Amino acid sequence: MSIRYKIALLFSSLVTLLFVLISLVVYFYSVNERSELFKTRLKNRVYSTARVYASISDSNYNLLRRIDATPVASLYDKSLVVTGFNDTPVYSYSDKPGDSLLLHKEVIEEAKINGEYYFTYGDKEAVAIHQQDSLSNFVVAVAAHDNDGAEYFRQLREILYISLALSIFLSFVSGIVFAGTLIRPISQITSEVNLISSRNLSSRIKMKRSGDELTKLAGTFNDLLDRLHDSFSSQRLFISNASHELSTPLTSVSNQLDVALQKKRTVDEYEGILQSIQEDIQHLQQLTHSLLDIAKTGSQGGIDLAEIRIDEVLFKVVAGIQKQNDEYRIQLNFNEIPDDDRSVTTFGNSNLLYVAFKNIIENGCKYASDKNASVSVSFTDTYISVTVFNKGNPITEEDRLNIFQPFFRSGLTQDKPGFGLGLTLAKQIISLHKGNIIAAPGKEDGTNFIIQLPGILSFTRV
Repeated sequence: MSIRYKIALLFSSLVTLLFVLISLVVYFYSVNERSELFKTRLKNRVYSTARVYASISDSNYNLLRRIDATPVASLYDKSLVVTGFNDTPVYSYSDKPGDSLLLHKEVIEEAKINGEYYFTYGDKEAVAIHQQDSLSNFVVAVAAHDNDGAEYFRQLREILYISLALSIFLSFVSGIVFAGTLIRPISQITSEVNLISSRNLSSRIKMKRSGDELTKLAGTFNDLLDRLHDSFSSQRLFISNASHELSTPLTSVSNQLDVALQKKRTVDEYEGILQSIQEDIQHLQQLTHSLLDIAKTGSQGGIDLAEIRIDEVLFKVVAGIQKQNDEYRIQLNFNEIPDDDRSVTTFGNSNLLYVAFKNIIENGCKYASDKNASVSVSFTDTYISVTVFNKGNPITEEDRLNIFQPFFRSGLTQDKPGFGLGLTLAKQIISLHKGNIIAAPGKEDGTNFIIQLPGILSFTRV
């Protein structure tokens, strides 16, 4: 069942339930009012009979019989009875012969105790009153059918039934119209989303300025499309650059093998070709390793996190870089060592953080004019900040916008070995640890790489 009909059924059910509740209230209120009205008429008839009976000085009830024989509206098939001092009937009348009203002793006692007493006699409504003064002591009762009330209730039920049927039909139809109006924007969003594919991710869903939930839904879809567009664009660029970078060493190896096989060569020539091929293969291995590292960091659910001391990771990185490159010099400065060891601790993966810091610091040394890099570490209650500074030609504003893109290399670094993947990998690792990295010009000539990682206290603070 479509959501349109579900909404229509829900709306119709709510309207029907509300109408039924109102109808029940109206019906029972009408029943109560009609019952009170009929009781009032019965009581008026009883008191009229009692006044006439009390005014008769003898046992001649002809006047009373003529009055009782007069038809009274809304009192049908009426029966009357008057009991004397010893509770025996002294006068009775009924519209139908043989339809006499017989008062039980309990009814007479209730009338004497309460002054008046309402009861049912068969299928009739009845009332009895007790009249007592210095000259008389008697009970008068009358019973009758409320035929007008029964007809009134029958017509009221018919009206309510017809109204209920009409309300169900009209509420369902109006519910369909209402649901159509409600889901039309959703259908429009669905249609627009279906038209969007990986080839036209630049398309966006049109948003109205109503500020309702559907507008927020369209905005959420547009935000998702923005992220998908950026992801697909980066992926296409990455695949294009990776294909080019991978094909270069492979083409070089293939060409050198073709040249070597064209004719017989000396041992020295073969050794030279093999050495060149070995360099290309090592280049290819390094490139493939970097690409695999980037692919691994693309899945946030694929790493194990633990409490990591940033100072220990940095000491290990500095030692590793200087061991591999004797000409590199790194100054590691801690602005202030906090008393609480947790201030230098974060949740992370030690191996990945080692790779990220190694790439950044190693780049700092590689591209510095004096092969030196300065690493400053500071701590706050929320973040651990690591700043890597090197002297040399500062990175231009345009390059800083693209420096973390895969395979991007500044014009100032084309003569240096590398693939343009180190900073990309570092940024992905830092982002994976809920951190941030930016490149900014230094106070002196050179560049600052500022890394911020959330400290463990930011996770434990309530």
